[in-house]
Amino acid sequence: MVFVEWGGRWRTLAFGPIFCGIALVIELLTGPVVHWIGLAVIALVLVGFTYVQVVAARRHATVRLTRDMLQQGTEDVDIDEIITVFPEPDYEKTGGDPERWELARALGELSGVPRKRHGVGLRLRGGGLVQAWAKDEETLRERLTELVAARKQDSA
Repeated sequence: MVFVEWGGRWRTLAFGPIFCGIALVIELLTGPVVHWIGLAVIALVLVGFTYVQVVAARRHATVRLTRDMLQQGTEDVDIDEIITVFPEPDYEKTGGDPERWELARALGELSGVPRKRHGVGLRLRGGGLVQAWAKDEETLRERLTELVAARKQDSA
């Protein structure tokens, strides 16, 4: 792996039971009634809902970059298909207007770049523009640029 960014973290599952544990300690220290079963059920329900969210985030918002493949959620792009990795947009040059690649479709099956992630412009073989995306888009852009340049050198 050259770059990996997981869409969701498994440790998130622990938050619900931790909060229920804190509520249990407060009930033990302050009152005559302790809701053992209620807190256990609430903890299980929170784990269930959180599990669904983590699985969905890991499936649809994970970024993996290897020497041969860029995986954006459920879509894979072969590195050989990438011709250009665009630099970070310079809004002073464009007068605040977005670059053409910023209006292109985002990779993956989501309707756009996932929340809390930023786009990286790519030109694919055949001339199509797309947006790769990551939370740490600078590192993704840097690694993609290195891989594309290395492929161009190898083919020359």
